[in-house]
Amino acid sequence: MKRYSAAVIGCSRMGGFIDNESRRRFPLSHAAGYEASDRADLVACSDLRADVMERFGARYGIPKERQYLDYEQMLAKERPDIVSVATQPEHRAEIVIHAADHGARAIYAEKPFAPSLADADAMVEAVERNGVVFNMGTNRRWDPGYDALKALIDGGEIGGLQSIIIYDASTLFNMSSHWLDIALRLNDDRPVAWVQGTLLDDSMIDGDRLREEPSAHGIAQFEDGVTVYVLQTARRVELEAVCETGAVTTTNGQDWQLRAGGDPDEKGRSTLRPASFPAFEPGSSTVALIDDIAHALDTGEPTRGGVRLARRNAELVFGFIESHLRGGARVPMPLATHPLTLRRDRAPRQPTYEPAGH
Repeated sequence: MKRYSAAVIGCSRMGGFIDNESRRRFPLSHAAGYEASDRADLVACSDLRADVMERFGARYGIPKERQYLDYEQMLAKERPDIVSVATQPEHRAEIVIHAADHGARAIYAEKPFAPSLADADAMVEAVERNGVVFNMGTNRRWDPGYDALKALIDGGEIGGLQSIIIYDASTLFNMSSHWLDIALRLNDDRPVAWVQGTLLDDSMIDGDRLREEPSAHGIAQFEDGVTVYVLQTARRVELEAVCETGAVTTTNGQDWQLRAGGDPDEKGRSTLRPASFPAFEPGSSTVALIDDIAHALDTGEPTRGGVRLARRNAELVFGFIESHLRGGARVPMPLATHPLTLRRDRAPRQPTYEPAGH
């Protein structure tokens, strides 16, 4: 099979070092995914911090002459097939647009998609105008456990999907984007009819600026009636898919509990009983995402994600914010525009260079 050249822009946490924070045995960062994939070769990198880039180069075998402080120079000289954009969201749109306009055949962009809907629309336009393959790093979409859950739902063994409960949605941009994306996938990426939400704290709204990203409770309802409940509770990183005759609960995609239809109780009411969740082969969602891009480059077929789904994810995030601003009213989807932009004042996070406990 053909191997594709890849370059990472943003050599910090998600670009190359989050694996040192994780107990998972499978690659999670962009660079570790390229290292493990048999479809791509990491050939260059770019970051504004030379010291971070030097450590990245040492870890992933990128020589000094292929480390660039200027990503535009890197793209012009190296001409990588796949460009990873692992920066913070405030800078993502300009990089994605430049990469799409200057020869990238595929882009793997971190989540959240964009800091504003105007940026999101500009990114969609550039990606589609140039015919660029695109995936966003909402990794649950490529996780084998969630694949098994979707197959179980699609197979009809526990009836049709009715609701999805997200118990710990956390911040809207950084974490809710993950959960909203897997909710979309579990319901076949069907259109969302409306969202309704309230922010836990709206003090970060400053005119047309979000000084920090908020967290929210809320509800999103698909046009087919499937409902997503977005909660902030002490049940950490849990999701539950409730179907007509069964339910599945997972803790961060690592522990899976299936309850299927049992015998009626003494009053003839339906019950649920513990059952065995289908066996699946664990693996790296990052590698699967990269391989999905390579397959699209091979065949011209669409990826599992795509830039339009990434834009829909962003409009759901802004939909919850808009609902709060309207006093908790339902906001019809799709959301065409929104005045707010995420612009945080924060120093770059220092990567964890050594594995935990090293």
